[in-house]
Amino acid sequence: MDNQQVASLLGTIADLLDLRAESPFKVRAYRMAAQMIETLPEEVTTLVHENRLRDLPGIGEALAKKITEYVQTGKLAYLEELKKETPAGLIELLQIPGLGPRKVAAMYKDLGITTLQDLKQAATEGRLRKLKGFGEITERNILRGIELREKTHGRALLSRAFADGSALLEYLKDCPDVIDASLAGSLRRMKETIGDVDLLASSKHPDRVMDYFTHYPQVETVLAKGETKTSVLLKDSLQVDLRVVEEKSYGAALQYFTGSKDHNIALRALAIKKGYKLNEYGLFAKDTDRYLAGRSETEVYRRIGCDYIEPELRENRSEIEAAIDHRLPTLVTPENVHGDLHVHSQWSDGHDTIEDIATAAHQRGYTFIGIADHSQSLKIANGLTEERIRQKLAEIHRIQKHFPDLTILCGTECDIRPDGSLDYPNRILKLFDYVYIAIHTNFKMDTETMTTRIIKGMQHEEADFLAHPTGRLIGKREPYSVDIDRLIDAAKDTETLPEINAFPDRLDLDDFHVKQAKERGVRFVLGTDSHSIVHLANMRFGVSTARRGWCEAPDVLNTKSIKDLIKFMEG
Repeated sequence: MDNQQVASLLGTIADLLDLRAESPFKVRAYRMAAQMIETLPEEVTTLVHENRLRDLPGIGEALAKKITEYVQTGKLAYLEELKKETPAGLIELLQIPGLGPRKVAAMYKDLGITTLQDLKQAATEGRLRKLKGFGEITERNILRGIELREKTHGRALLSRAFADGSALLEYLKDCPDVIDASLAGSLRRMKETIGDVDLLASSKHPDRVMDYFTHYPQVETVLAKGETKTSVLLKDSLQVDLRVVEEKSYGAALQYFTGSKDHNIALRALAIKKGYKLNEYGLFAKDTDRYLAGRSETEVYRRIGCDYIEPELRENRSEIEAAIDHRLPTLVTPENVHGDLHVHSQWSDGHDTIEDIATAAHQRGYTFIGIADHSQSLKIANGLTEERIRQKLAEIHRIQKHFPDLTILCGTECDIRPDGSLDYPNRILKLFDYVYIAIHTNFKMDTETMTTRIIKGMQHEEADFLAHPTGRLIGKREPYSVDIDRLIDAAKDTETLPEINAFPDRLDLDDFHVKQAKERGVRFVLGTDSHSIVHLANMRFGVSTARRGWCEAPDVLNTKSIKDLIKFMEG
């Protein structure tokens, strides 16, 4: 039972209460509890075992009892009762991006909509727009939300799959019969969403490895068990497939099962052209079937005439041609990153103090950390007024004295207003070490208006970085309607660096546009968009997105020394 599962449970209760038009204070209590537990720096199970739940702000006796019941039994009677009193399909409708409990309740009450099919049909037929508070635009957005839901349904965010896969891999490596083991599939390529988690191992005793695998504590159901492949369903409903091969085939199998499909097809075609046959068992002479290579991926690639290709690049985007010509990039690594510039503190909507953030950054070995709280007009996120900015600056100055090896920078995530102007005047913007600009309102503008709005913000003399440039939330919200080509040109012209936002449901820019921008000479800034110190670890996902976009260390500002960073900010 992890924090995400408990937070999801509390969020579901809040949605169901909202559907029933319960007290907004009661609904808010569950939502706040869900948000807090999701970002806790320690496991909620530990708090339950040590009877410390009531120490958390906003967790009263009733909530503590429910959380304890769920952690200890895996079930919650209160939730089951709520579900019994709610048509089952309404819960699924709540998963549609942009469709909240109030709208779902209205559709159920006035149109009898209880299923996704009902909703799709009503929207297609134009019946939703007749409901109070809906309209044609809402109807169109709901259809887009259904399309987005259908496209991403059954896929997990990279962060969740990575946590499950990494933990299971460590468990597998402890098996005495495992010679070698690795993640494989789209998870090893660090794609933004994952279907099933793939693992590969080599062993002389595959039956023993499979037995060991199926006894992993988080396994809920064994779906299929064999000597070469076993599939299980974890308690969080993620499927994991394990394949076990001979040691001499391990490298070839790892290459094959890492993919992508398009990369493998192109690589096999190259092998055939050179007189070989390549499959998951090894590299063979085409005419005699004589085994030539397969123990490691490196020897497979080299025998075919390629440099080793990092997993993140294996998408058939000209990486094989680059590998043949020795033109592959030396990809940026997490170790190259010296700091994070997109962190929120308690001064706006973050959970931690600046001192706690600085301590966590120091523990990560960072040489700088940037606190970029929200600007004044974003009231819902407790945006900072000028007076509070000056108080925050004084606090940073005071705390800085305790961290001689860490530079604490004061930035802002400043809203770009609908007309393209920034949320602070120049005299306030000059108070900050750096300025992120961002869109947080009026998402539904047409392409020309939104593009012009963002570019005007980028042209501001104080703008340094463009936060989460397309505004997408994976599986929840589509990107703004914006001309990416023009944003890339503006980034080049204005030297406003686009962010690769590392928060798992953003990863924005995505890897395709990162590669596109890099090829046009644009550099990037990495930011975790952390609202809790536990989010700082998400930097790895920003780095993986940069790697998938072919970025090297010089392409990423976070790899610079504090001296070079300050030089950029002052330039």
